[in-house]
Amino acid sequence: MNVQRFGIVLTVTNLILLTVLVTQVSGPALASETPAVLRGRALEIVDTQGRVRASITVFPAATSKDGAKVPETVLLRLITERGRPAIKISTSEDGGSGMALVGPSGTQQTYVSIGAKGNETTLKLKNEDGKERILVP
Repeated sequence: MNVQRFGIVLTVTNLILLTVLVTQVSGPALASETPAVLRGRALEIVDTQGRVRASITVFPAATSKDGAKVPETVLLRLITERGRPAIKISTSEDGGSGMALVGPSGTQQTYVSIGAKGNETTLKLKNEDGKERILVP
């Protein structure tokens, strides 16, 4: 008789435990609180082969080889599957802001460049055949 009572108590205990576990699992999944801001010094997005396809980088102020001061610059690059930075957007306090859209891999002269520095803006269009147009207001 003692073994039979033990079996009944064990079965009831298992049913209670199963009920508790099922009610907890079937509830809605709640996401943990996420931070409001993602912070870092740089960001790289890679494809399935591990190649960098996009990056945002902050370059510190520096001095070039010829002694010219290069201001701190933020640069966004979108890169093709062959590794060519096809879109670049940059900005700095002293150096102005600009954007370049370049042709596909294999081209060297095909691009569009838009820039604003100080009180001046420019738009430069260039084809692979060497034809070029610069627009300045």
